[in-house]
Amino acid sequence: MEIPEIAFEYYSENHELTDALKAKVEQRIQKLAKKHHDITGVSVAIQRVEHTHTPHAYRARVVVYHKPENVVATEVAPTVEESLLRALDSVERQVREQRRKLREQWKRP
Repeated sequence: MEIPEIAFEYYSENHELTDALKAKVEQRIQKLAKKHHDITGVSVAIQRVEHTHTPHAYRARVVVYHKPENVVATEVAPTVEESLLRALDSVERQVREQRRKLREQWKRP
């Protein structure tokens, strides 16, 4: 079965998002979308969070445009890669949970 076409959008204020990280995001989302047609796009935003308590932290926000409901995850970590990978983990878990709920509609009260 072919993998559906997914639109990827990236935003980074300080250009910390490397091509290797973009490739990792696309690979994981393509794997998640394999054999499914419920993901139409992905938006990734990286922001550097600077406060007195967190001088070196990054916030990653990943939005998956998913039918019937979009999925969003935001994570903060000391590195861009760590925050992005945590957000991806969260998004993947949420998408799988939504799919499981849709398959098991007979369990609804």
